[in-house]
Amino acid sequence: MSEAGDTRTTDAGEPRTPILSVRDLRAAYQGPEGMIPAVRGVSLDLYPGEVLALVGESAAGKSSVALATLGLLPTNAEVTGSILYEGQSLLDLKGDARRHVRGGEIAMIFQDAMAGLTPTLRVGEQIAELFLAHEKLDAKAARAAAIEALRPLLPDAERIVDAYPFQLSGGMAQRVMVAMATALHPKIVIADEPTANLDPAVRLETLNWLEEMRDNGTAVLLITHDFGVVARLADRVMVMYGGVVAEEADVFTIFRRPRHPYTYGLLSSLPGVMAGARLTPMRGNPPDLATLGEECAFLDRCPKAVTRCRVDPSPPLAVPEATPGSDVPIAPGHRVACFNPMVVDLREGR
Repeated sequence: MSEAGDTRTTDAGEPRTPILSVRDLRAAYQGPEGMIPAVRGVSLDLYPGEVLALVGESAAGKSSVALATLGLLPTNAEVTGSILYEGQSLLDLKGDARRHVRGGEIAMIFQDAMAGLTPTLRVGEQIAELFLAHEKLDAKAARAAAIEALRPLLPDAERIVDAYPFQLSGGMAQRVMVAMATALHPKIVIADEPTANLDPAVRLETLNWLEEMRDNGTAVLLITHDFGVVARLADRVMVMYGGVVAEEADVFTIFRRPRHPYTYGLLSSLPGVMAGARLTPMRGNPPDLATLGEECAFLDRCPKAVTRCRVDPSPPLAVPEATPGSDVPIAPGHRVACFNPMVVDLREGR
C-alpha cells in the first residue's frame, strides 16, 4: 500500500502509475491575525480513467487542493508539499511552462460557471484562446475550433460563440464551461461542484460528459457535496474535514462500511441513503481553521471521542481494524484517521 492509498494494477497485474501524485500538501492563507491553514498534509494518487471524489462540508479544504494543483490560489496563500503530474513537479513550474499544463493537460470546471467566464469577452473568444495558446492556430482556425468544441453541447454553436456570458442562462454557461474543459482533450479534469445549481436536464448532461471523459481514459478529480453524484461517478472517495483526509476507500465501502464517525454522520444525515429510516443530523458546526489545535479536528462533534482523542495529536490515516465478529475483509485502500472508529456498518446501524 502506498502512502496515499492502495496499489493499483493493470489487467495484467502490473503496478499502475498515478498520473497525479500529491504528497503532504499544505496550503495556508494570510489573515488579519496570522496564517489560516486550509489544507493540512493531504496526500492522494489519481489514476488515468478513474474518478476520485473529494467530499466534505464547506471549508474542508477540497477546493484549495484543486486550486493548489493548478497554481490558482490567491497571492496571500502559501503552499508546500509535492504535486507531481506525470512525474513533473507542478509547484516548480513557472510562466509558460505552467500555462502549458493548465488548460492543455489539466483542465478545470469551476463551481460557478457564470463567474468562471470573463464577462467582457465573447464566449468564442474565451474558447478560441485555448487553441491560440496551446495549438498555435490562427484567429480564424481558432474560432472554427471553438465552434466545433461547442457543437456537441449547444445546438446553436455559431450564435453562442458571439454571445457574452451575461446573455447566457446558467445551463448554457455550464455547457460552455464543459466545452472549454474538454476542448483540448486534457488528461485530467478537475470538476469543482460541476452540478451545483443546475436544473435536472443540464445536471444529467454534465454527469454524462464526465462519465464519457472517464471512459475515454481521462482522470477526473471530482469535488462535490452531492453524494448522489459520488454514487454514480466515483471509483474512490476521500472524505475531508478541517483540511485533512478523514477517510479514504472505494465508493462501495464508503457507502456501506464507513468507519470514521464524520463519514458515518454525513451519510446518516442524508435522505435516501436508507429508505424509510429516520435522518440523524450531525451536531455542531465545522471547525474554525484559525484556532485548530493538534487534536482531531472532529473532536468537538464526535460521539465516539475517547480520552486518547483529547490528549494525543490527530491520528494518521491507517487501515481500520476488522469489525469484531465479522468475516468481511478490510477493503483494499480503505484507511481511516480515527482512534475509535465505527464498528457497525451504516445500514445495520440504522
